[in-house]
Amino acid sequence: MNRSEKAAVIEALKAKADKASFAVLTDFKGMSVEELTNLRVSLRKAGGEYVVVKNTLARIALTDGAHHSIKDQFRENCGVAFGFDDPVAVAKALSDFAKQSKLFALRGASLDGKSLDVAQIDALAKLPGREQLLGQLLGTMTAVPTNFVSLFANMLRGLLYALKGIEEQKSKAA
Repeated sequence: MNRSEKAAVIEALKAKADKASFAVLTDFKGMSVEELTNLRVSLRKAGGEYVVVKNTLARIALTDGAHHSIKDQFRENCGVAFGFDDPVAVAKALSDFAKQSKLFALRGASLDGKSLDVAQIDALAKLPGREQLLGQLLGTMTAVPTNFVSLFANMLRGLLYALKGIEEQKSKAA
């Protein structure tokens, strides 16, 4: 690879890293191309991307960027997964793949510039997804007005029953 090709790779990786809110460093030593392709497909569905790049170029690309905290972990055979939309979905895809494959392992990650270890990545993968969290939030927000309306309806219903009882008593007395 000549100098201009290296510069192009660095710029492309830097652009991806700057767009991504989540970057995960992985170990893939000994994996087949088919397994890596399956990983890339599952990550694409989750809103992410997997890149294998030379360690030196990756260190240069991540220097002074959002994911500066993981640049020193690039050694031996490693790849980096970027999450652009939902970090939880990408973490789930990577964690599930790591459980299936004996050769694939997570090393560390950077979420909005904060360094995460493997246990924290697994904890992130166990969280509900963005859509589910939004659904729970919406349910909570609509529960308060619904309960409020129900409370007033019950109060008015009781008042109507009392008035109906008074009306019946007056009609019997007359």
